[in-house]
Amino acid sequence: MKIAQLSPYFYPHLGGVESHVLELSKQLINLGHEVFVVTTKLEDTESEDVVEGVPVKRVEPLTIFLSTPIVPGVRDVLLKEDYDILHSHSPPPLMSFLGVRSSQKKDVPFVLTYHCDLEIPNIFGPLIVNLYQQTFGTYTVSKADKIITTTTSYGATSKAVWYREADIIPNAVDTERFHPSNDGSEVRKKLGLNDEKLVTYVGRIVYHKGLEYFVRAAHHLKDENVKFLLVGTGDFKSELENIIERNGLENKVMFAGRVPNEDLQNYYAATDIFVLPSVSRLEAFGIVALEAMASGVPVIVSDIPGVRDVIVEGKHGLLTEPMNSEDLAGKIRTLLENPDMAESMGKNGRERVKEKFTWKKVANRIEQAYKSILNG
Repeated sequence: MKIAQLSPYFYPHLGGVESHVLELSKQLINLGHEVFVVTTKLEDTESEDVVEGVPVKRVEPLTIFLSTPIVPGVRDVLLKEDYDILHSHSPPPLMSFLGVRSSQKKDVPFVLTYHCDLEIPNIFGPLIVNLYQQTFGTYTVSKADKIITTTTSYGATSKAVWYREADIIPNAVDTERFHPSNDGSEVRKKLGLNDEKLVTYVGRIVYHKGLEYFVRAAHHLKDENVKFLLVGTGDFKSELENIIERNGLENKVMFAGRVPNEDLQNYYAATDIFVLPSVSRLEAFGIVALEAMASGVPVIVSDIPGVRDVIVEGKHGLLTEPMNSEDLAGKIRTLLENPDMAESMGKNGRERVKEKFTWKKVANRIEQAYKSILNG
């Protein structure tokens, strides 16, 4: 079949949804399907491109408002192209609305993967979100031929999709690429580490990731032989640098900046404990936690819907209370002081990923979801 993937952002823009769309597209191509991605054209990108074997069509936005691309030209592309099924990924919003309207006009099935809820962190945020959900959002969800969410708890607690029956199909990772046998020695050397333990976060440096509490946890562990590393870029970095300076953590907390995608697995290999301290429903799963688990690294993740579903606490990692740096520091200390427990969690986490979260399994399930619609 010919499949159009619709994503507000795509490579080289980095994020969990972008990673999901790229890997899913590659796997569907491996299964014999024809796949292309329609997305927003950002600076320094081509209108038509091929990313790791996946054809990409990029459309100029009118503007980008609150991280949401306004791209009415997407509808023209979707109406022009031929495909058997349109699979949209949300949020950011609006693009999925344009997708469902286009699919209706072409009489093509529309699948929506609802990756996470909308959340705008300002005084008018709740009003804007509610207005969107009551109009474009409700229409898009109600007209979709199939809804996919990545975890049961997130779908059940989302005001946007709870009333629709959804297929629960998780995110996935490449377990060959993210593997315990990877060598992190060069990364540790680059970071100037000797025998210190390394606690790592990977992802965008933005408020909703809870990184203030990651840095404050480092302060609680100031006297321990452990360093903290943030891998990624984002607009919250200056806030974190202020916290680091005020608390004298310049030699405790490090920034790696943007790491080339092909080097990322080596940063996990250099890591002793991985932390995902998210504080918002903008985080619905946490692919980076899977990458760490696949690498054999014990994880600590926030006890919030979606994110907590990745692990069984005590077996594959630990849960931490959101917005609580003392609790996070305590969980990190538990793993530092119990290396056998940490090693066991790392091994168990790897097995859990191989059992439930490989791309081969996830792509097969999504392929079956497509076929169930097309075959009626």
